[in-house]
Amino acid sequence: MYKEFYGFTENAFNITSDPAFYFESSRHKEAYAHLLYGIKSRKGIICLTGEVGTGKTILCRILLNAIDQRIKTAFILNPNFSQIQLLQLITKDLGITARNNKLDLVSALNEFLIDQTAQGHNVAVIIDEAQNLNTHQLEQIRLLSNLETEKEKLLQIILVGQPELLDKLQKPALRQLNSRIGVRYHIQPLQKDEARDYIEHRLKIAGAPTKLNFTDEAISAAHHFSKGTPRLINILCEHALLAGFVNETYTIDEAIMKTCAKEALL
Repeated sequence: MYKEFYGFTENAFNITSDPAFYFESSRHKEAYAHLLYGIKSRKGIICLTGEVGTGKTILCRILLNAIDQRIKTAFILNPNFSQIQLLQLITKDLGITARNNKLDLVSALNEFLIDQTAQGHNVAVIIDEAQNLNTHQLEQIRLLSNLETEKEKLLQIILVGQPELLDKLQKPALRQLNSRIGVRYHIQPLQKDEARDYIEHRLKIAGAPTKLNFTDEAISAAHHFSKGTPRLINILCEHALLAGFVNETYTIDEAIMKTCAKEALL
């Protein structure tokens, strides 16, 4: 509804992980650098964490879209599978054909990794929502990280998850895995001065008219109620634009934002 009223070409504040709307905050820039360093330096296991809605998944998509073609990748979005199913997903995503038993899957993966390394290539597997992995699955990942030559890791595994992943990695049963994590980064929410840049960035991508104005007070309120979490900012701004449409106004002020925060239970 408000899309036509404001003249948007698309919705500005969808909560999907759309790379077209990616906003590179200082934290996301640092996180990206850590991921790229970990992969290119063959650090083996890399851990990226952040609260719900801080932009972890979209950052992974940006990385996959920009990464060197000599780096073969697999992206596992939902790791709620058995150990063998996880292996099947990884091999399938990498284009590896193997029988569906653990020994053959690991053997085929190892041959693939050796071949890629011989060609000067690298292989990275990104596992999103890694906080949902159980102890046995995480132990499987540790064993996969053992695939190496005398000088370097053959497989780079990026564990991406919520802060609960950090708690899980502290368990005594996972101390070997935790000690092998070569690169760690925790994405913090947007700072207050980044909130306006973030909102204006999304509005510009969506084709918003120049007369549409989020006041400074409205943006401060959005940052306050969302605590700087991009997904919550999106939810607030989506509600605010709908309220603006209902009231036929191009000015989103503090009163509108506060009302929307109450409606969104923030």
